[in-house]
Amino acid sequence: MFISPAYAQAAGGGFGGMESLLPLVLIFVVFYFLLIRPQQKKQKEHRAMLEALHRGDRVVTAGGIMGTITKVQSESELIVEIADGVKVRVARGMISDVMSKSESRSAANDDDADDGDTEEKSGDKKK
Repeated sequence: MFISPAYAQAAGGGFGGMESLLPLVLIFVVFYFLLIRPQQKKQKEHRAMLEALHRGDRVVTAGGIMGTITKVQSESELIVEIADGVKVRVARGMISDVMSKSESRSAANDDDADDGDTEEKSGDKKK
C-alpha cells in the first residue's frame, strides 16, 4: 500500500510549558532595568529638587519660562518674578529645573565647607 501509518508524537521535555514563559520573563526583567528603574530614580530626584526650592532660586518652568522665586506661597504654589515687576504664580510641580540656588544659601554652605576643609588640612600638617 501507498499510505504509511501515522504515529503519535512523543511527549516533550519535562518543563510542561515553562520554556514558553521564559522569554516573557526575560523581556520583563530587561524592561525593568532599562526603563522602569531609571524613570523611578529620575522621579525621586525631581521630587527632592521640588522640596528644596527656596526664595531666591533661579528656576525654569515646564513651559520654558525662566525666573527667580520671590515667595513660596504655599506647599503647591510659588511666586516667580520673570521680569522687573512681573510676577507670576506657578505650581510647584511645573518647575522643571533649578538653574542656580539663591546666593545667600549657597554662599553660606560654601563658607561652612571651606572652613571645615582648612581646619582638617591644617590639623593634618601639625601632626
